[in-house]
Amino acid sequence: MIQADPIPLSSLQHWAYCPRQCGLIHLEQTFADNVHTARGQAVHHLVDTPGYEIKSGMRVERALPLWSDRLGLIGKADLVEFHTDGTVFPVEFKHGAKRQKLHDDIQLAAQAMCLEDMLGRPVLKGSIFHASSHRRREVAITPALRQLVGETAEAIRAMLASGTLPPPANDARCKECSLKEICQPEAIASVDRQRQQCRDLFNPGE
Repeated sequence: MIQADPIPLSSLQHWAYCPRQCGLIHLEQTFADNVHTARGQAVHHLVDTPGYEIKSGMRVERALPLWSDRLGLIGKADLVEFHTDGTVFPVEFKHGAKRQKLHDDIQLAAQAMCLEDMLGRPVLKGSIFHASSHRRREVAITPALRQLVGETAEAIRAMLASGTLPPPANDARCKECSLKEICQPEAIASVDRQRQQCRDLFNPGE
């Protein structure tokens, strides 16, 4: 059992998208909004208020608190459906069109694993609800995805313990990131290139 302080479920999605983004948010406690985060917040307003309803005998829980002592995770699920046959089915809300994104799948898988630990029953599937297209994308909680959840959580925990911010990605991901101005990926990449040029100049044999 993991004894360290639990890490947020959302940090897994942040790390899978970009480790530096995760470090800025969860290590340095830095955040900024842009149009993408604003749209995401608008979507989550639909499920941010805790509560439940019954639909055709199925119990639907909103903003359900989640945790796993085994994995050292804590957070909440946007929506969890408790079907009459005993099936537990988490649903994560995301803005944007329906398309596969590994960082979203990791977050959903982590929710499923927390539900398994809390309820003592298997959670084999979940879905991502894409608000722009109003469509669900079903995700199988595979062994490979479960392993990735554990590896990602350990990487985040190691980053937090070290206090070291990961380097910037400086690629296509940066264009849509709300933290781009804080991260300064181009400037840092330029400085790194200059340092490498100096090393090459004074240590040509290395």
